[in-house]
Amino acid sequence: MDPHRQEYDIDDDDTVITLADWYHTPAPSAGIIPIANSTLINGKGRYPGGYPSPLAVISTVIEADGVNMQPLTVDSIQIFAGQRYSFVLKANQSVDNYWIRAKPSNSTAFSGFDGGANSAILRYQDAPIRSPNTIQAPNSNLLLETSLHPLVSPAAPGVPIVGAADVSLNLDIVADFDILKFIVNGAVYIPPTVPVLLQILSGAKKAQDLFPVGTIYTLPRNKVIEVSIPGGTVGAPVSL
Repeated sequence: MDPHRQEYDIDDDDTVITLADWYHTPAPSAGIIPIANSTLINGKGRYPGGYPSPLAVISTVIEADGVNMQPLTVDSIQIFAGQRYSFVLKANQSVDNYWIRAKPSNSTAFSGFDGGANSAILRYQDAPIRSPNTIQAPNSNLLLETSLHPLVSPAAPGVPIVGAADVSLNLDIVADFDILKFIVNGAVYIPPTVPVLLQILSGAKKAQDLFPVGTIYTLPRNKVIEVSIPGGTVGAPVSL
């Protein structure tokens, strides 16, 4: 049961907003770290014309990446690749068309809103089929992740002190542009020719047999693991 259910009337496929990078350069010529030209909203966009995109709304954030949060009212959300937020938008304005704007903050091409670029239309029922004429207002209440607090905090296991975990792992990440790979603690990931899970489920091999030395970390059960990743590396080679 959603603890925020009383806050909204509608929650279905039509209220999902997805943001995606839009590249106008063929992949083979996009470079080592390609930069998006503009933004797609629910798979559609306009050109001319990325990475974090501030989504302009006046809303109450109630969930972040599957965790229910204490309601927090904001007027702009900066969202990064792989992140997800749920927010309550009160449709209490006059029946009309309104812009939903998602401005890419790391784009070498078109990053404004002229001609409807980086934008979508929020259309009220019975509103005329036309582009909105609303003007972008200044945003003064940007979502700060540090202002989000879980609705129910389960508390982290172990002692909340740096270095007090049962196992401490430091992942030293280096981007090697000569071989176009990331190196983690001196090891390079090399994908096997057959999917790892299939080989493990078949019982033929263990995970340690399938990857280069140094790319598998065996963790004890029911222990607290501290993972530290120093910043400064170009790109995002790690998913947790």
